[in-house]
Amino acid sequence: MVTVGKVDRRARRVPGEEGTWVFLFGDMTVFAVLFGTYLYYRGADPVAFDGSQARLNPTFGVVNTLILLSSSLLVVTAVRAVRQRQNVLAGRLIVGAIMCGVLFVVDKTIEYAQKISHGFLPTSDQFAMYFYGMTGLHLVHVVLGIGLLWFMLALTRRSGLTARQYGYLEGAACFWHMVDLLWIIIFPLLYLVK
Repeated sequence: MVTVGKVDRRARRVPGEEGTWVFLFGDMTVFAVLFGTYLYYRGADPVAFDGSQARLNPTFGVVNTLILLSSSLLVVTAVRAVRQRQNVLAGRLIVGAIMCGVLFVVDKTIEYAQKISHGFLPTSDQFAMYFYGMTGLHLVHVVLGIGLLWFMLALTRRSGLTARQYGYLEGAACFWHMVDLLWIIIFPLLYLVK
């Protein structure tokens, strides 16, 4: 069983399983290459990219940023609640995070539908290709993250977690935070950078 309550400051460790971090850093590396490639091509043709970027509505990006930041706060608080054996509270917090994830998907779907109905397609130009590519890949991560949040919810229903199960809980939380971090980079990169 996991020891909960006061944490010995000398016994600090990296949350989650080691393999989780290999996956997370690998995933972030893929996105970093994508970001770098985008910035390279944006720098080569800033006028075309700015013109296409002007077709975006930053309100969608702001709303999604607030949704994901809220969900990350809920997940952090839920992990802390599990540590303090407040599993009912943790479950409620994770349900809130799941609802935030679903709201993100709905908001992104509305944005895509609006853009497509106005003729802004992935094949419209190079900026559109990067917009749909990056936000679409991120959306896949959000959907996977929602699945991991459901897994976390199932873990909170247990009366006690083994050290391994607690590592899984933390690893799932770390994945969700990575999804949030990626959006915090994607949003200004696509919607704001001129």
